[in-house]
Amino acid sequence: MKIDQIILTHVRVPLTEPFKISNGEITEKDAILVGVHSEGLVGYGESSPMSGAFYSEETPESTWDCLVGELIPRILRSHPANVEEVNRLLDSVAGNAFAKAGIETAFWDLAAQKEGVPLYRHLGGKRNSVESGLAMGIVPSIKYLLQSIEQHLDEGYKRLKIKIQPGWDIKPLAEIRNKFGSIQLMVDANCAYTQADLPHLKALDDFDLMMIEQPLPKDDLEGHAKLQAISRTPVCLDESAKDVPTVQKAIALKSCKIVNIKIQRVGGLLNAKRIHDLCAEAGIPVWGGTMPELGIGGAQTVHMATLDNFTYPTDVESSKRWFVEDIIDPLIEVHDGMITLPAGNGNGYSLNTRVIARYKVREQHFR
Repeated sequence: MKIDQIILTHVRVPLTEPFKISNGEITEKDAILVGVHSEGLVGYGESSPMSGAFYSEETPESTWDCLVGELIPRILRSHPANVEEVNRLLDSVAGNAFAKAGIETAFWDLAAQKEGVPLYRHLGGKRNSVESGLAMGIVPSIKYLLQSIEQHLDEGYKRLKIKIQPGWDIKPLAEIRNKFGSIQLMVDANCAYTQADLPHLKALDDFDLMMIEQPLPKDDLEGHAKLQAISRTPVCLDESAKDVPTVQKAIALKSCKIVNIKIQRVGGLLNAKRIHDLCAEAGIPVWGGTMPELGIGGAQTVHMATLDNFTYPTDVESSKRWFVEDIIDPLIEVHDGMITLPAGNGNGYSLNTRVIARYKVREQHFR
């Protein structure tokens, strides 16, 4: 695979409302767009860590430094022939999953374009649309929460996820059930509870939830197994599902009944596909989570979520849900609760250069 140049572009896009989870909040979305140019084609990926390092150890700054100082020089020196060789090169650098995801997914896009197929078909998917769920962060009041849910459900979402933390769980769930009845409902704690809270978490069974996502710290697989053993509600691992060996251990311990696969967290689409296949073999359904990413990262999650074991399958939402402007054309849209991928090879989305210029922080070219 001849590489002509690689271009990094760091953008920072304002959010339509603060994105708040149990351990942090952002009002802008940082992303590093990775463009790999090869023989007249360009493959795009997105490295999308949250600012402030409250979700992961990686930040936009550390991710940029890793791409510039480590990953791109290795790629340009070695001339990888395919995605598998790209991953072997990336594996020689410890950690930095978000940086790896940006460059690795660009090569997937490029490979699908060279094959002349959409990315989902290159991955092994057979459908061009997936169901999308609405996700709500932690907000100032229950009244605001209910109003926001009602407003966004007008787009046709048929499933709802809310973020929870100690002191913000039972009451909002009761009010949601009272107002929206039997809507498909799930919760995400982002590691906010401990094993001391297991009796409290078991009480969430009363709300007939689809799942409770990552209630305990990411390294506490044993605690998640204890909760799953006493709880009717399926436990879903998110932050814990960082790589194949950890997911293998979680399955062996019976720590969960569902796994959330995030391309950014696992370092790219090849690792995401490996976790998908592992879970499928074990009879564990998966779904494709988002943080959320901008349009390139979001679109790639939709492509991934076309694989057979993505049962739910994603909480990628419309571009206008979170972003004042998105960096892709066309925008991601939800109709009747579904996202349909546009026709075209690779990602299927092009970059909106005017929006990128408006929100660009810095750019660097490598040949």
